[in-house]
Amino acid sequence: MEWFTAPEYWLARQVLQRGTAAIYLIAFVAAVRQFRALLGERGLLPIPQFLAHSSFRNSPSIFHFHYSDRFFATVCWVGAAVAAGLVAGAGDLIPLWAVMLTWLLIWVLYLSIVNVGQAWYSFGWESLLLEAGFLAIFLGNDDVAPPVLVLWLARWLVFRVEFGAGMIKLRGDRCWRDLTCLYYHHETQPMPGPLSWFFHHLPKPLHRIEVAGNHFAWLNWLTIILAAGAISDSAAAAILPVPAAPALGAPPEWFVASVIAFTVLVVCLSYWPARNLVSKRQRMNMSYNSCHLVNAYGAFGTVGRHRDEVVIEGTRDEVVTDHTVWREYGFKGKPGDVGRWPRQFAPYHLRLDWLMWFAAISPAYARSWLGPFLIRLLEGDRATLGLLQHNPFPDDPPRHVRARLYRYRFSTWQELRSEHVWWKRTLLGDYVRRVTLSRHSTLA
Repeated sequence: MEWFTAPEYWLARQVLQRGTAAIYLIAFVAAVRQFRALLGERGLLPIPQFLAHSSFRNSPSIFHFHYSDRFFATVCWVGAAVAAGLVAGAGDLIPLWAVMLTWLLIWVLYLSIVNVGQAWYSFGWESLLLEAGFLAIFLGNDDVAPPVLVLWLARWLVFRVEFGAGMIKLRGDRCWRDLTCLYYHHETQPMPGPLSWFFHHLPKPLHRIEVAGNHFAWLNWLTIILAAGAISDSAAAAILPVPAAPALGAPPEWFVASVIAFTVLVVCLSYWPARNLVSKRQRMNMSYNSCHLVNAYGAFGTVGRHRDEVVIEGTRDEVVTDHTVWREYGFKGKPGDVGRWPRQFAPYHLRLDWLMWFAAISPAYARSWLGPFLIRLLEGDRATLGLLQHNPFPDDPPRHVRARLYRYRFSTWQELRSEHVWWKRTLLGDYVRRVTLSRHSTLA
């Protein structure tokens, strides 16, 4: 069945599958390290409470049948172990049917997490990982040559990511059209990295070149992996020493039938994201079904011109006066301490830090979880404190906490040399007024 197979893309399949498995591995590890505080039985948005008001049809998840924090952790560790095995190449050591079931297993496990993850899992890359992970089921293993239909479906996925991200920008913020968005974005992006300060201070003509380049390639880790699926073995061998492909067998009829059925399914489900791509009211990230298959993608249709940050403070004083000393909590990734150099965490996802960025844009993003977060700080909750870089009250929890809103900007070269600070900040006002265990406040 020469029309069905593409043996010259054996290396591309290796990159697609092992790269996707690596992202799965990181995602499962991130989930198990953060879920107790975010989603656990005493989390900020508890899964049991969510399950009580949702149905399996609307949010398919194995947790509808049973939930406990221990079971959630088991699901994460099983998913991580299976993903690690696939990264190591275990998928080529077992029968074709078995590797397909293995990929299906980790897809079901991660879908189960995403569908109960609520605000913490509301990002487009969760859908992208699930769609890529489902596609990996039908790529096969070394028992057969890569199916050409699935390779084309991978290209269709990359096209939707890239074209969607480009169109949302051209239809959105004017700064993408006049090539000025990078005047601001290095400073205002959700999680600035170690080089963001330096890139922000590049000359403006270079920023315009950056924006122009972005119109032709918008990349994250998973998109890079998916794009590698378009590189043939011969093209890769022209620039890199690549291993020779093993002898690949003919595909069994049941495998051919399953790939064709999957292709038909994707074609049918592509109607909605394709329509979204050409719509004047294009949505940035959208899943059209609860299994997150064949989605619409996009990013940063609007770029902020300034950066606001919510800063959490506490005090041990029983009575708050004008002389009360407030001490600041430190987050792992988001800006806080002006003297702290931004860190690199991606592709590891610090979910609380990301939601804090959205909270600074609008209190509406934080209404469901920020109040419980402040209460957990007053209680000295160990799991919640584990999400933070610095707890200013290591011995006893504070008596009062509050949240304040600051305007941040990158320091200048002169300020960095003289004051040794990466950021400068100005107080804008209260974000959440003073909270105690006996008196809960609301967003200011």
